[in-house]
Amino acid sequence: MGISTNSGGVGGVVGGVDMLSERARMMRDSLQKSQSITDNVVNILGSFDHRLSSLETAMRPTQIRTHAIRTAHGNIDKALKAAEVILSQFDISRQAEIKILKGPHEDLESYLQAIDQLRDNIRFFSNNKSFKSSDGVLNHANSLLTKAISKLEEEFKQLLLSYSKPIEPDRLFECLPNSMRPPSSPGHQDSSGKSHLSNSNAEQNGAENTVFTPPTLIPPRILPLLHDLAQQMVQAGHQQQFVKIYRDTRSPVLEESLRNLGVEKLSKDDVQKMQWEVLEAKIGNWIHFMRIAVKLLFAGERKVCDQILEGFDSLNDQCFAEVTTASVAVLLSFGDAIAKSKRSPEKLFVLLDMYEIMRELHSEIESLFIGKACNEIRESAFGLTKQLALTAQETFGDFEEAVEKDATKTAVSDGTVHPLTSYVINYVKFLFDYQSTLKQLFQEFENGGDSNSQLAAVTMRIMQALQTNLDGKSKQYKDSALTHLFLMNNIHYMVRSVRRSEAKDLLGDDWVQRHRRVVQQHANQYKRIAWAKILQCLSIQGLTSSGGSSSSGVDGQNSSGVSRSTVKERFKMFNAQFEELHQRQSQWAVPDTELRESLRLAVAEVLLPAYRSFIKRFGPLVESGKNAQKYIRYSAEDLDRMLGEFFEGKTFNEPKR
Repeated sequence: MGISTNSGGVGGVVGGVDMLSERARMMRDSLQKSQSITDNVVNILGSFDHRLSSLETAMRPTQIRTHAIRTAHGNIDKALKAAEVILSQFDISRQAEIKILKGPHEDLESYLQAIDQLRDNIRFFSNNKSFKSSDGVLNHANSLLTKAISKLEEEFKQLLLSYSKPIEPDRLFECLPNSMRPPSSPGHQDSSGKSHLSNSNAEQNGAENTVFTPPTLIPPRILPLLHDLAQQMVQAGHQQQFVKIYRDTRSPVLEESLRNLGVEKLSKDDVQKMQWEVLEAKIGNWIHFMRIAVKLLFAGERKVCDQILEGFDSLNDQCFAEVTTASVAVLLSFGDAIAKSKRSPEKLFVLLDMYEIMRELHSEIESLFIGKACNEIRESAFGLTKQLALTAQETFGDFEEAVEKDATKTAVSDGTVHPLTSYVINYVKFLFDYQSTLKQLFQEFENGGDSNSQLAAVTMRIMQALQTNLDGKSKQYKDSALTHLFLMNNIHYMVRSVRRSEAKDLLGDDWVQRHRRVVQQHANQYKRIAWAKILQCLSIQGLTSSGGSSSSGVDGQNSSGVSRSTVKERFKMFNAQFEELHQRQSQWAVPDTELRESLRLAVAEVLLPAYRSFIKRFGPLVESGKNAQKYIRYSAEDLDRMLGEFFEGKTFNEPKR
């Protein structure tokens, strides 16, 4: 038995159900009366056993009629129950419509419940197409749902907008470990572009083990509401509208947070035109900005995304990518401009600093920028890491070549340590502050190679390039003694610096001992060349006569037949040469105190015994004549004192005697 309805909507259905209810009541009364009569007849007939057989046949039509009435009763009950369900759905729909028309602003939770009820209502009528008015009801409900979602979008937009504010630098710095917080005016830059942010290697190395707590970007109590709104929009198929609203709201806020921090959008041309000191300061700031952006701002943004779009992974990744793309691009473009700018030795350390921070942030970038939607961002970041490594490696090669071919005409007239030597050694010492970074860098391009041996090989090549250059520079000296003094000073400086640094462990004792021998060889060569001529003055060779007369004092000769005039000439030659050596070599320099004293002692050990011996043997011959002090001008002690003035690197005017 079906339920007759018209297309008059809810009113028509209600009227039809009321009529059905009245008819059902009347039929129940009729059935009750019929049942009573039937029961009485059966009782009477039951007392007449002998008539049962004939009466049974007579009663069968009555039983059939009773069964039919009972069946009709059941059908009516079913119809009434169905009508009640339909009526309840209409009632739910009416209540939901009232809430939806009020809008979500006053009571968002009730509004969301109303949308869920409306969706249930649509599902019910979609599954009960036998109801004649179902199409009309569905059209009305779907239209209402569309309006509801539209209001919901606006509510989501307003709610997200009202709680999306840029994060001030102060708040970000509070999230940093104490060692990384600037001393004053966070992010402030002076006129040179330098920031108050520090940038020490120790700080960078420590950053990997420090826990960063991202700031709260949106109050936690608001996130569940935003999640519910997002869920309704996604279920309604409004994913792209959601993405647009989310991106247009959150992306500018993130960009402004970075601008407040001090992040600038600089082109390659801007970078190329900057003075190195200004650029160096900006690179230092960029390293901090990258750490703050990834560990605090991007991490916080991912957390917000995860909570608002929980359960919608691909949409979550898409929204995060859309929000962060512009900010990531600004940061990476600066790094890319540096990596692709003209190479120079002084840039190697900032390149290593930049490479170091990108390596430090690698795992976090990988975990934050997950999913297909973030592929491009992730690849851009890792591409910059590779580019920085490549440029650093090429700069390494450039430096090695530049050291070997350095043609600066800077003359060190005193034979001291050349500026190139101190520059290269300091450069190498700085490199060892980046040992772990350099090993990572070598591994970027070498498969299975020992990074320690690679670093050692590079360092040795740089040292050899320096020695080659110094050999060339040493040839500028006209005095061969000064050539060897210059090489002795410079190679000694190299050896001493290596012995006092981590380079010793890498280059090994063999390198140190080999180059110490080179230093000694140059010291010996200096001594031989500088003092050979003056020592000839103190030699007996050429003084004694071939006859070997034994007379004493005859014609100014002693018992050995040595002429007084010859001895006087020897003393004059000695005095002149020593005074010339003293004046000249007092202006030469041996900057290392220990080496200077050692060299003076080595000269004294050769010169003073020879002088004492000469004085003892031939002095009396001169002293017995006139003006002895004119020839024997210095005592051995005088010479020793004057040797103490050698290699001081200062102008010394010899007093007249």
